[in-house]
Amino acid sequence: MHIWVDADACPKAIKDLLYRVADRRQVPLTLVTNQPLRLPSSPFITLFRVPPGFDAADHAIVQHVRAGDLVVTADLPLAAHVVAKGAQALNPRGTLYTPENMPEYLTMRHVMDELRQSGVDTGGPLPFNARDRQAFANQLDRWVTHACRTGADPRD
Repeated sequence: MHIWVDADACPKAIKDLLYRVADRRQVPLTLVTNQPLRLPSSPFITLFRVPPGFDAADHAIVQHVRAGDLVVTADLPLAAHVVAKGAQALNPRGTLYTPENMPEYLTMRHVMDELRQSGVDTGGPLPFNARDRQAFANQLDRWVTHACRTGADPRD
């Protein structure tokens, strides 16, 4: 099991939480980014730098992720790719993407894109808050606890 992070857009509070979990539970954590990033010193935490470019981090994650891994991302197309590979995707706000709910999220994304293209102001996401952090922490804890206990895919 491995945790991959689409790190360029991941909130600092989520990265800090992931660092602590990786160290405490000895779970490999890789942050994929095209930006410099300061990481704590840990044998469980690594940085994977990709060249600048559209979706370069996403492509690297899809290439390396394996069934049973967890990917932290707010990017729905990336989440769809990793779910299709048998991994799980967790949004920094605590939404767990699954094969069952992924089509609904992709449909909603498509509808919102069409609305924006037609000139409708759909607003943006609400500011990241403590409730989002707690929802993420709860989902992460479930995944790590199950994966560490069984060594299996946490969805089982």
